[in-house]
Amino acid sequence: MQNRPLGKSPLSVQPIGLGCMGFSEFYGNPTDEKDAIATLHAAVDLGIDHFDTAEMYGIGANEKLLGKALKGHMREVTVATKFGIGRDKETGAVTGLDGSEAALRASCEGSLMALGVETIDLYYQHRMDPQTPIEETMGVLVDLMKEGKIRAIGLSECSADTLRRACAVHPVAAVQSEYSVFSRDIEDGILPACVELGVSLVAYSPLGRGMLTGQYNREETGLSASDYRNLSPRFKGDNYAANIALVDVVKTIAAGHDAHPAQVALAWVLAQGSHIVTIPGTTKLSNLKSNIKAASLTLSNDDLAQLEALSAQVKGDRYGDMSAVNR
Repeated sequence: MQNRPLGKSPLSVQPIGLGCMGFSEFYGNPTDEKDAIATLHAAVDLGIDHFDTAEMYGIGANEKLLGKALKGHMREVTVATKFGIGRDKETGAVTGLDGSEAALRASCEGSLMALGVETIDLYYQHRMDPQTPIEETMGVLVDLMKEGKIRAIGLSECSADTLRRACAVHPVAAVQSEYSVFSRDIEDGILPACVELGVSLVAYSPLGRGMLTGQYNREETGLSASDYRNLSPRFKGDNYAANIALVDVVKTIAAGHDAHPAQVALAWVLAQGSHIVTIPGTTKLSNLKSNIKAASLTLSNDDLAQLEALSAQVKGDRYGDMSAVNR
Protein backbone atom coordinates (compact mmCIF):
# COMPACT_ATOMS: atom_id res chain seq x y z
CA MET A 1 0.00 0.00 0.00
CA GLN A 2 1.20 3.50 -0.82
CA ASN A 3 0.90 6.22 1.81
CA ARG A 4 -1.57 9.04 1.34
CA PRO A 5 -0.77 12.52 2.73
CA LEU A 6 -2.93 14.10 5.42
CA GLY A 7 -3.70 17.48 3.95
CA LYS A 8 -0.79 19.90 3.83
CA SER A 9 0.71 18.53 7.04
CA PRO A 10 3.96 16.50 7.14
CA LEU A 11 1.93 13.40 8.02
CA SER A 12 1.13 10.58 5.60
CA VAL A 13 -0.51 7.24 6.33
CA GLN A 14 -1.58 3.99 4.74
CA PRO A 15 -5.05 4.11 3.12
CA ILE A 16 -6.42 1.69 5.72
CA GLY A 17 -5.83 2.42 9.39
CA LEU A 18 -7.49 1.18 12.57
CA GLY A 19 -10.29 2.75 14.55
CA CYS A 20 -9.66 1.68 18.14
CA MET A 21 -12.86 2.74 19.94
CA GLY A 22 -14.34 -0.76 20.05
CA PHE A 23 -11.55 -2.10 22.23
CA SER A 24 -12.86 -0.05 25.15
CA GLU A 25 -16.64 0.42 24.78
CA PHE A 26 -19.71 1.06 22.63
CA TYR A 27 -19.55 -2.26 20.76
CA GLY A 28 -20.26 -4.46 23.76
CA ASN A 29 -17.93 -5.34 26.62
CA PRO A 30 -14.33 -4.06 26.54
CA THR A 31 -11.78 -6.38 24.98
CA ASP A 32 -9.48 -8.16 27.42
CA GLU A 33 -6.38 -5.97 27.65
CA LYS A 34 -3.98 -8.79 26.81
CA ASP A 35 -5.97 -9.67 23.70
CA ALA A 36 -6.31 -6.02 22.67
CA ILE A 37 -2.57 -5.41 22.97
CA ALA A 38 -1.83 -8.55 20.96
CA THR A 39 -4.13 -7.32 18.17
CA LEU A 40 -2.57 -3.87 18.19
CA HIS A 41 0.93 -5.38 18.01
CA ALA A 42 -0.21 -7.53 15.09
CA ALA A 43 -1.60 -4.42 13.39
CA VAL A 44 1.82 -2.77 13.53
CA ASP A 45 3.46 -5.93 12.20
CA LEU A 46 0.97 -5.98 9.31
CA GLY A 47 1.91 -2.43 8.33
CA ILE A 48 -0.97 -0.49 9.88
CA ASP A 49 0.46 2.95 10.71
CA HIS A 50 -2.64 5.01 11.57
CA PHE A 51 -4.41 4.45 14.88
CA ASP A 52 -7.44 6.50 15.88
CA THR A 53 -8.68 7.06 19.43
CA ALA A 54 -10.32 9.80 21.51
CA GLU A 55 -10.35 11.14 25.03
CA MET A 56 -13.98 10.07 25.46
CA TYR A 57 -13.51 6.43 24.39
CA GLY A 58 -13.65 4.51 27.64
CA ILE A 59 -13.23 7.87 29.40
CA GLY A 60 -9.47 7.74 28.82
CA ALA A 61 -9.09 3.95 28.86
CA ASN A 62 -8.69 3.71 25.08
CA GLU A 63 -5.86 6.24 24.98
CA LYS A 64 -4.11 4.43 27.83
CA LEU A 65 -4.48 1.13 25.98
CA LEU A 66 -2.84 2.58 22.88
CA GLY A 67 -0.12 4.18 24.94
CA LYS A 68 0.71 0.83 26.51
CA ALA A 69 0.41 -1.22 23.32
CA LEU A 70 2.32 1.16 21.04
CA LYS A 71 5.09 2.03 23.46
CA GLY A 72 8.31 1.71 21.51
CA HIS A 73 6.44 2.02 18.18
CA MET A 74 5.24 5.63 18.34
CA ARG A 75 7.88 6.82 15.87
CA GLU A 76 6.64 4.26 13.33
CA VAL A 77 2.97 5.19 13.47
CA THR A 78 0.55 8.11 13.43
CA VAL A 79 -1.75 8.30 16.45
CA ALA A 80 -4.80 10.54 16.25
CA THR A 81 -6.94 11.47 19.22
CA LYS A 82 -9.78 13.90 19.89
CA PHE A 83 -11.03 16.39 22.46
CA GLY A 84 -14.22 18.32 23.04
CA ILE A 85 -16.86 15.88 24.29
CA GLY A 86 -17.14 15.90 28.07
CA ARG A 87 -18.22 12.81 30.02
CA ASP A 88 -18.99 12.18 33.66
CA LYS A 89 -16.24 9.89 34.98
CA GLU A 90 -18.63 8.09 37.30
CA THR A 91 -21.67 7.53 35.08
CA GLY A 92 -20.17 7.91 31.60
CA ALA A 93 -22.94 10.34 30.65
CA VAL A 94 -22.05 13.00 28.08
CA THR A 95 -21.86 16.36 29.86
CA GLY A 96 -21.54 18.62 26.83
CA LEU A 97 -19.29 20.02 24.12
CA ASP A 98 -16.43 22.32 25.05
CA GLY A 99 -13.92 23.94 22.70
CA SER A 100 -12.71 26.58 25.17
CA GLU A 101 -9.03 27.15 25.83
CA ALA A 102 -9.19 25.84 29.39
CA ALA A 103 -10.94 22.62 28.40
CA LEU A 104 -8.76 22.12 25.34
CA ARG A 105 -5.50 22.53 27.22
CA ALA A 106 -6.65 20.22 30.01
CA SER A 107 -7.69 17.59 27.47
CA CYS A 108 -4.42 17.86 25.57
CA GLU A 109 -2.34 17.38 28.72
CA GLY A 110 -4.50 14.41 29.70
CA SER A 111 -4.13 12.78 26.30
CA LEU A 112 -0.37 13.32 26.23
CA MET A 113 -0.11 11.60 29.59
CA ALA A 114 -2.47 8.75 28.69
CA LEU A 115 -0.68 8.05 25.40
CA GLY A 116 2.74 8.44 26.98
CA VAL A 117 3.99 10.83 24.31
CA GLU A 118 5.38 14.36 24.15
CA THR A 119 3.52 15.22 20.94
CA ILE A 120 0.16 14.12 19.55
CA ASP A 121 0.40 13.45 15.82
CA LEU A 122 -3.12 14.48 14.79
CA TYR A 123 -5.45 16.26 17.22
CA TYR A 124 -9.13 16.60 16.34
CA GLN A 125 -11.93 18.65 17.79
CA HIS A 126 -14.38 15.76 18.21
CA ARG A 127 -17.57 17.80 17.83
CA MET A 128 -18.00 21.54 17.35
CA ASP A 129 -18.84 23.61 20.42
CA PRO A 130 -21.68 26.03 19.51
CA GLN A 131 -20.65 28.33 22.38
CA THR A 132 -17.02 28.78 21.28
CA PRO A 133 -16.24 30.20 17.82
CA ILE A 134 -14.07 27.86 15.77
CA GLU A 135 -11.58 30.70 15.31
CA GLU A 136 -10.91 30.74 19.07
CA THR A 137 -10.44 26.98 19.27
CA MET A 138 -8.17 27.01 16.22
CA GLY A 139 -6.08 29.74 17.81
CA VAL A 140 -5.41 27.53 20.82
CA LEU A 141 -4.63 24.55 18.58
CA VAL A 142 -2.11 26.67 16.67
CA ASP A 143 -0.50 27.63 19.98
CA LEU A 144 -0.28 23.95 20.92
CA MET A 145 1.49 23.29 17.62
CA LYS A 146 3.99 26.05 18.36
CA GLU A 147 4.53 24.53 21.80
CA GLY A 148 5.33 21.16 20.21
CA LYS A 149 2.36 19.38 21.76
CA ILE A 150 0.57 18.52 18.51
CA ARG A 151 1.78 18.04 14.93
CA ALA A 152 -1.41 18.55 12.95
CA ILE A 153 -4.97 19.80 13.44
CA GLY A 154 -8.15 17.94 12.58
CA LEU A 155 -11.90 18.52 12.86
CA SER A 156 -14.49 15.77 13.25
CA GLU A 157 -18.04 16.04 11.88
CA CYS A 158 -17.82 19.74 11.03
CA SER A 159 -19.71 21.64 8.35
CA ALA A 160 -18.14 23.05 5.18
CA ASP A 161 -18.57 26.58 6.54
CA THR A 162 -16.81 25.69 9.80
CA LEU A 163 -13.97 24.09 7.86
CA ARG A 164 -13.48 27.19 5.73
CA ARG A 165 -13.44 29.42 8.81
CA ALA A 166 -10.97 27.10 10.51
CA CYS A 167 -8.65 27.00 7.50
CA ALA A 168 -8.64 30.80 7.42
CA VAL A 169 -6.83 30.60 10.76
CA HIS A 170 -4.52 27.68 9.96
CA PRO A 171 -4.52 24.73 7.52
CA VAL A 172 -6.55 21.78 8.78
CA ALA A 173 -4.88 18.47 7.95
CA ALA A 174 -7.95 16.24 8.06
CA VAL A 175 -11.67 16.14 8.57
CA GLN A 176 -13.02 12.98 10.12
CA SER A 177 -16.57 12.11 9.08
CA GLU A 178 -18.66 9.03 8.57
CA TYR A 179 -18.44 7.97 4.94
CA SER A 180 -19.45 4.69 3.37
CA VAL A 181 -21.54 3.10 0.65
CA PHE A 182 -24.51 3.68 2.99
CA SER A 183 -23.57 7.19 4.24
CA ARG A 184 -22.78 9.75 1.54
CA ASP A 185 -24.35 12.95 2.85
CA ILE A 186 -20.95 14.65 3.12
CA GLU A 187 -20.70 14.67 -0.67
CA ASP A 188 -23.02 17.69 -0.74
CA GLY A 189 -20.81 19.98 1.32
CA ILE A 190 -17.85 18.90 3.40
CA LEU A 191 -16.23 16.60 0.81
CA PRO A 192 -16.04 19.28 -1.95
CA ALA A 193 -14.76 21.73 0.67
CA CYS A 194 -11.97 19.30 1.58
CA VAL A 195 -10.90 19.12 -2.06
CA GLU A 196 -11.10 22.91 -2.40
CA LEU A 197 -8.99 23.52 0.71
CA GLY A 198 -6.49 20.66 0.37
CA VAL A 199 -7.82 18.81 3.41
CA SER A 200 -7.85 15.02 3.69
CA LEU A 201 -10.92 13.06 4.66
CA VAL A 202 -10.55 10.35 7.29
CA ALA A 203 -13.58 8.12 6.81
CA TYR A 204 -14.85 6.50 9.97
CA SER A 205 -17.45 3.71 9.98
CA PRO A 206 -16.62 2.91 6.32
CA LEU A 207 -18.29 -0.47 6.90
CA GLY A 208 -21.60 1.03 8.01
CA ARG A 209 -20.92 0.07 11.64
CA GLY A 210 -20.45 -3.50 10.53
CA MET A 211 -23.58 -3.77 8.42
CA LEU A 212 -21.60 -3.80 5.15
CA THR A 213 -19.54 -6.81 6.23
CA GLY A 214 -22.44 -9.08 5.35
CA GLN A 215 -22.17 -10.89 8.67
CA TYR A 216 -25.49 -9.85 10.18
CA ASN A 217 -28.47 -12.16 10.46
CA ARG A 218 -31.34 -11.03 8.25
CA GLU A 219 -33.93 -11.48 11.03
CA GLU A 220 -32.12 -9.91 14.00
CA THR A 221 -28.92 -8.04 14.77
CA GLY A 222 -27.66 -10.32 17.53
CA LEU A 223 -26.10 -7.27 19.20
CA SER A 224 -25.36 -7.36 22.92
CA ALA A 225 -27.44 -5.17 25.21
CA SER A 226 -24.49 -2.78 25.74
CA ASP A 227 -23.87 -2.24 22.02
CA TYR A 228 -24.67 1.36 21.11
CA ARG A 229 -25.84 0.33 17.65
CA ASN A 230 -29.09 -0.71 19.32
CA LEU A 231 -29.88 3.03 19.44
CA SER A 232 -29.22 3.60 15.74
CA PRO A 233 -32.34 4.06 13.59
CA ARG A 234 -30.67 1.98 10.88
CA PHE A 235 -30.56 -1.05 13.15
CA LYS A 236 -34.21 -0.95 14.20
CA GLY A 237 -37.28 -2.81 12.92
CA ASP A 238 -38.24 -2.37 9.29
CA ASN A 239 -35.23 -0.12 8.70
CA TYR A 240 -32.88 -2.92 9.67
CA ALA A 241 -34.57 -5.45 7.41
CA ALA A 242 -34.49 -3.07 4.44
CA ASN A 243 -30.85 -2.15 4.95
CA ILE A 244 -29.68 -5.73 5.35
CA ALA A 245 -31.41 -6.58 2.06
CA LEU A 246 -29.28 -3.90 0.34
CA VAL A 247 -26.11 -5.65 1.49
CA ASP A 248 -26.92 -8.45 -0.96
CA VAL A 249 -25.65 -6.16 -3.74
CA VAL A 250 -22.32 -5.81 -1.94
CA LYS A 251 -22.15 -9.58 -1.44
CA THR A 252 -22.75 -10.23 -5.13
CA ILE A 253 -20.00 -7.84 -6.18
CA ALA A 254 -17.65 -9.38 -3.62
CA ALA A 255 -18.32 -12.86 -4.97
CA GLY A 256 -17.34 -11.66 -8.45
CA HIS A 257 -13.94 -10.60 -7.11
CA ASP A 258 -13.48 -13.59 -4.78
CA ALA A 259 -13.42 -10.99 -2.03
CA HIS A 260 -15.14 -10.24 1.26
CA PRO A 261 -18.03 -7.73 1.31
CA ALA A 262 -16.06 -5.55 3.74
CA GLN A 263 -13.22 -5.35 1.23
CA VAL A 264 -15.64 -4.14 -1.45
CA ALA A 265 -17.06 -1.49 0.89
CA LEU A 266 -13.59 -0.22 1.78
CA ALA A 267 -12.42 -0.27 -1.83
CA TRP A 268 -15.40 1.88 -2.80
CA VAL A 269 -14.47 4.54 -0.22
CA LEU A 270 -10.82 4.57 -1.28
CA ALA A 271 -11.85 4.88 -4.94
CA GLN A 272 -13.55 8.23 -4.22
CA GLY A 273 -10.24 10.11 -4.12
CA SER A 274 -6.57 9.91 -3.17
CA HIS A 275 -7.23 12.44 -0.40
CA ILE A 276 -9.34 9.88 1.47
CA VAL A 277 -8.15 7.34 4.03
CA THR A 278 -10.19 4.96 6.17
CA ILE A 279 -10.14 3.80 9.78
CA PRO A 280 -12.38 0.73 9.96
CA GLY A 281 -12.73 -0.43 13.53
CA THR A 282 -12.28 -4.03 14.59
CA THR A 283 -11.04 -5.96 17.60
CA LYS A 284 -10.40 -9.17 15.64
CA LEU A 285 -7.13 -10.02 13.90
CA SER A 286 -8.90 -11.92 11.12
CA ASN A 287 -10.94 -8.84 10.21
CA LEU A 288 -7.83 -6.68 10.33
CA LYS A 289 -6.01 -8.94 7.87
CA SER A 290 -9.03 -8.99 5.58
CA ASN A 291 -9.50 -5.21 5.65
CA ILE A 292 -5.91 -4.53 4.64
CA LYS A 293 -6.40 -6.45 1.40
CA ALA A 294 -9.06 -3.95 0.30
CA ALA A 295 -6.32 -1.49 -0.69
CA SER A 296 -5.38 -3.73 -3.62
CA LEU A 297 -8.96 -4.38 -4.79
CA THR A 298 -9.99 -2.53 -7.96
CA LEU A 299 -13.70 -2.19 -8.62
CA SER A 300 -15.12 -1.90 -12.14
CA ASN A 301 -17.22 1.05 -13.29
CA ASP A 302 -20.26 -1.22 -13.15
CA ASP A 303 -19.39 -2.24 -9.57
CA LEU A 304 -19.09 1.40 -8.57
CA ALA A 305 -22.37 2.32 -10.22
CA GLN A 306 -24.23 -0.46 -8.40
CA LEU A 307 -22.75 0.56 -5.05
CA GLU A 308 -23.44 4.26 -5.58
CA ALA A 309 -27.14 3.53 -6.05
CA LEU A 310 -27.49 2.04 -2.56
CA SER A 311 -27.24 5.09 -0.30
CA ALA A 312 -30.49 6.59 -1.61
CA GLN A 313 -32.29 3.42 -0.52
CA VAL A 314 -30.92 3.25 3.04
CA LYS A 315 -33.57 3.58 5.73
CA GLY A 316 -33.00 5.61 8.92
CA ASP A 317 -30.54 8.28 10.04
CA ARG A 318 -27.06 7.16 11.01
CA TYR A 319 -27.49 8.64 14.51
CA GLY A 320 -30.63 8.89 16.63
CA ASP A 321 -29.72 12.46 17.60
CA MET A 322 -28.03 14.40 14.80
CA SER A 323 -27.94 17.71 16.69
CA ALA A 324 -24.19 17.64 17.31
CA VAL A 325 -23.26 16.52 13.82
CA ASN A 326 -21.97 18.79 11.03
CA ARG A 327 -21.96 22.07 12.90
